[in-house]
Amino acid sequence: MTPADLAAVISDGIHTAIQSGRIAAQMPEEIRVERPRHRGHGDYSTNVALHLAKSAGLPARAVAEALAPLVSAAPGVAKAEAAGPGFLNITLETAAIGALARDIVLAGDTYGHTDRLGGLRINLEFVSANPTGPVHIGGARWAVVGDVLARLLEAAGADVSREYYFNDAGVQIDRFVRSLLAAAHGSPVPEDGYSGAYIEEIAAAVLRRRPDALDLPATESFAVFRAVGTELMFDEIKTSLDAFGTRFDTYFNEKVLHDQGDLDTAVSRLRDGGHVFEHEGAIWLRTTDFGDDKDRVLVKSDGTWTYFTADCAYYLNKRSRGFDRVVIMLGADHAGYVGRMRAMAACFGDDPDRHLEILIGQLVNLVKDGTPVRMSKRAGTVLTLDDLTEAVGVDAARYALARASVDAMIDLDIDLLTRQSNDNPVHYVQYAHTRLCSVLRRAEEAGLGRGGPEDFDPALLSHEREADLLGTLAEFPQVVATAATLREPHRVAYYLEALAGTYHRFYDACRVLPRAGEAPDDLTRARLWLTDASRLVLRNGLRLLGVSAPERM
Repeated sequence: MTPADLAAVISDGIHTAIQSGRIAAQMPEEIRVERPRHRGHGDYSTNVALHLAKSAGLPARAVAEALAPLVSAAPGVAKAEAAGPGFLNITLETAAIGALARDIVLAGDTYGHTDRLGGLRINLEFVSANPTGPVHIGGARWAVVGDVLARLLEAAGADVSREYYFNDAGVQIDRFVRSLLAAAHGSPVPEDGYSGAYIEEIAAAVLRRRPDALDLPATESFAVFRAVGTELMFDEIKTSLDAFGTRFDTYFNEKVLHDQGDLDTAVSRLRDGGHVFEHEGAIWLRTTDFGDDKDRVLVKSDGTWTYFTADCAYYLNKRSRGFDRVVIMLGADHAGYVGRMRAMAACFGDDPDRHLEILIGQLVNLVKDGTPVRMSKRAGTVLTLDDLTEAVGVDAARYALARASVDAMIDLDIDLLTRQSNDNPVHYVQYAHTRLCSVLRRAEEAGLGRGGPEDFDPALLSHEREADLLGTLAEFPQVVATAATLREPHRVAYYLEALAGTYHRFYDACRVLPRAGEAPDDLTRARLWLTDASRLVLRNGLRLLGVSAPERM
């Protein structure tokens, strides 16, 4: 029985109490069920009576006492008792606890999935770097967090579209093209240009594809290096992200917004809403009406668009594609964008709290021998995604980046992440998975099967360490749903580490496979079911992080 199952039992008890007149209260929006710190307080505890007390007009303790016999009568519940000021402590029958092992194995890949966010269409935009250089280490963080968050949102029932927004025109691209041309001519890097071996490599690749590029008139040569160079750079970006396990459903070019007239459409919508005004020859959006620190220019006095207008058009484009919520991941240097973007959504008539969400991530440092690594082999002073994966590998990089809260700066210690020991978190979790696989493999080699569901007796899983392991396994769906709802992927990583530790303690205390000369029995089969369930949850959790679950190490 999972916490969600028990919450349903408690909900039924509340409904019965209301219908029978034992309490006169409103059904709660949510029922939280948690593992108590002390085992003497039962297997689970809920504070739902504290929330019902006000509408019931009763002390919370009295509400808990009214609910206790109703919850106790439910199948699988051994007893429910009122405690303290209004808590309800619940003890489950051993068989009800143990049955979870069978349920997990039968659910397989879907265990951990819920419908918490069912029916919600989310556009999740992340990385979104222009094709002027390799993905830097800060972008690597979003490549992981965005990808993992998309997996979590889908596991919680949402319909998610992963989107990468880019602009292959503008000032940054002009600087990139001038840098390519300088490299092709063997000239010094322009003062505001890009440097690094990758510039020379791409310039050479352009010439291999277009040997005549330097013989063309200057404007035509520039156009060739722009078209071919940005294409090659973007192909490299996509290749790096794909090798890192991060894939997108849509690569959206800002040029599309201009070609479709979306900027005009956005300004027209904003004007119809009464939020546009003209001042000193420019067209402005009155974002200060919705909390922004200053109004924003949409069209400059010379008639050119601002970057903010493209942001407005892009947001409206996403909403017009049917997305209920637009989630945008930005680096710490874009923290000032939050106020203007929320105000923009409000100007369109949307609720910024419901339709728009902006996540800000902090910086990432790569550390070796206690010293920050500053230089990249290919990109000069900027560390790249490829530098990171070359240093520690994809699994360690993804796990370490997902494990840290996005609003905190992190130092990735190369020495720690390449160490094959338990103080390396990804090794600790992956080793637990290989240990589980080893147990199951040895059982198979010995001809010991767990049998079918009809051969499984959940009541035999009565050892304290078995109860601890089952309780941890039961938490997985709630952990996934909470991580998705709060946009906190690191919760999954910490859960997996806790699960690995709980399994190791179970394995040390409870023999799974019989000793030589001993015959397997029903307890052997029950523990094989529990071992397989633990393996599946570790595997499912690692998959949510985009990290492999090796069977051997």
